[in-house]
Amino acid sequence: IPANKLTTEERNQVIAIATSVEFMDKTPWQIVPTLADRKTYIASEATFYRILKEEKMFAHRGRSKPKTSTPPAPLIAFGPNQIWSWDITYCKSSIKGKFFYLYMIMDVYSRKIVGWAVHDREDMELSASLISEACFNERIQEHQLTLHADNGGPMKGATMLAKLLDLKVASSFSRPGVSDDNPFSESLFKTLKYCPDYPSKPFSSLEAADSWVKKFVHWYNNVHLHCGIKFVTPNDRHMGKDEKIMTERHELYVKIRKQMPHRFNGKIKNWNMITEVKLNPLRGKEKEGRKEAA
Repeated sequence: IPANKLTTEERNQVIAIATSVEFMDKTPWQIVPTLADRKTYIASEATFYRILKEEKMFAHRGRSKPKTSTPPAPLIAFGPNQIWSWDITYCKSSIKGKFFYLYMIMDVYSRKIVGWAVHDREDMELSASLISEACFNERIQEHQLTLHADNGGPMKGATMLAKLLDLKVASSFSRPGVSDDNPFSESLFKTLKYCPDYPSKPFSSLEAADSWVKKFVHWYNNVHLHCGIKFVTPNDRHMGKDEKIMTERHELYVKIRKQMPHRFNGKIKNWNMITEVKLNPLRGKEKEGRKEAA
């Protein structure tokens, strides 16, 4: 038996204190210091929590409502220019402590980068200008588009929200501090910063950063075979060319299997086109919660 293991009496004392009238609405982080002020020590906060959990008493304590984090509503894109995702990432400059800010908007369905800009600051007016420009270039109609972003100031600022209202673009936001709610933009920035051509040294100027990003966007949209869309380029999918590409790939595989059946075990590779892309689909517990609420 470990020397630091609580005796049955001590364990029961922890439970009795935690469930007493005085402490029943307090957390262990409040209980332990209070006892310490009375020159009493029973167990650490971690031990309190462990015992309460083992006794299935690990629930919200207090009169206030427990903190909740409702996931954003699930969205589905059946074609380009229905759902866009955007975010801002930092790019190091050669001046210590100074950064350039890359604003980037991508289409969730096609993964095409439909708008981008590099600035020396985060600003909701710059955000509004970029979304306005992207909507103009893509000929977005009223009530056609939903724009998803995180909870940063440039995303939820009054100027930005007013611009979305003016453009008749619906807004969707991630939960605070939850990057998984904006996975497409997070994945895009990871591709950008880990691609072989990303500079090993900080950018010397705003113009240098802008020039490099311009080359990256061209490669990403027109050359990069994206794994999330069956290895076609984002631009081909955005323009609807992926259906023909998938059909031709399928026909090739059918032909090769007839010529060399010994090279194939079972079915040929699935080249069916991806017809829908989901943003923040409901997971198991979330589905159950929505059903109960309904």
